[in-house]
Amino acid sequence: MAKRRSNEFGDLLDIPGVGKSLAGDLRLLGITDVASLRGTDPEAMFMRLCSLRGRQDRCVLYVFRCAVYFAETAQPEPEKLKWWNWKD
Repeated sequence: MAKRRSNEFGDLLDIPGVGKSLAGDLRLLGITDVASLRGTDPEAMFMRLCSLRGRQDRCVLYVFRCAVYFAETAQPEPEKLKWWNWKD
């Protein structure tokens, strides 16, 4: 997997489905790198982001679920790295 690191976002852009906008949202939530996602609750992250920025598209929650899986799984399944597979 190619790394897309930048000085501003560190390794957050390595997370499937995360671009600069969502990386900025993660940083707003105190997530500064992939490792800091381990053990987090995607639903709680989503609710907190909604409280900080207002209503968010539900797809953001799906990306957060995928991101936590990515951070916590050493050998992730390719299908689980597609955010749309994390829908309710």
